Amino acid sequence: MNNIYDVLVVGGGAAGLSAALVLSRARRDVVIVDAGHPRNAPAAHMQGFLSRDGMPPAELLETGRQEVTGYGATILDGTVRELVRCTDSAFQALLSDGQRLRARRVLVTTGLHDELPDIPGLAGRWARDVLHCPYCHGWEVRDQPLGVLWHGPDTVRYAHIVRQWTHDLVLFAPEGVLTAQDRSQLVARAIGVVEGDVDGLVVKDDALHGVAMTDGRVIPRQAVFVPPRFTPLSDLLAGVGCDLDEHGWVTAGANGATTVPGLWVAGNVNNPRAQVITAAGEGSAAAIAINNDLVDADIRAAVDLFNQGYVP
Repeated sequence: MNNIYDVLVVGGGAAGLSAALVLSRARRDVVIVDAGHPRNAPAAHMQGFLSRDGMPPAELLETGRQEVTGYGATILDGTVRELVRCTDSAFQALLSDGQRLRARRVLVTTGLHDELPDIPGLAGRWARDVLHCPYCHGWEVRDQPLGVLWHGPDTVRYAHIVRQWTHDLVLFAPEGVLTAQDRSQLVARAIGVVEGDVDGLVVKDDALHGVAMTDGRVIPRQAVFVPPRFTPLSDLLAGVGCDLDEHGWVTAGANGATTVPGLWVAGNVNNPRAQVITAAGEGSAAAIAINNDLVDADIRAAVDLFNQGYVP
């Protein structure tokens, strides 16, 4: 392996692979370390990615891996446990297998964790008939009997968005959380309301058939949406000294530059709303910024050598 890479990319999803593609095509020496746990792995297909609509997520990643390695990038399967900043914006990374890598610049694309309500059976149906993004999955369940499960005060607004895809929508809400205005708006848009506590999901023949309430009612539904709550996977960033906000999201400027010189972020680790196509675009933009930063460093190094009498 090389003594020092130009760029270490942590995470091999759409953001990381897109960045690696741009950087390797710019003739940078790139290494990607990927833990192999993409957020959208449970989904059978990904939607809304121009020219890739309906492609299985694993197929997109495999195609991306082939492309970046074709330009000379290195992909390592593993987890970066720690980042240490060295001099001149360079970093050392400790991997889970004990291996150490050195890189002049780092891009972190570790993504986020989806928090779900504590309802039995919900996690097992995730990305199948328990969904969080209507823009990603709404078309596939259009015109079916759908439900929205309460997950905080933003749920009412979220239900109105899901209503775009079906005329048969029920909002499941605990007793006492809906305001008079909430009720009037829901009624005006023909969104049903079932109040009470959800006991679990009714699944038959590996398909969702309904939502069971603790009082014994079963409301037939073929898919349910849950408003998303996200936790960024930002421990690595916090450990190297990046500024984080009160919710753990990294503070980043233009094109994902963090408060630590030489360290960038892209995708869901910094932008919870980024879909696959958005994450890929952010990775590309970060890659260009990183290459420009490396060019500036290359200029400074060349001038220093020239002033010392070195002639290339």
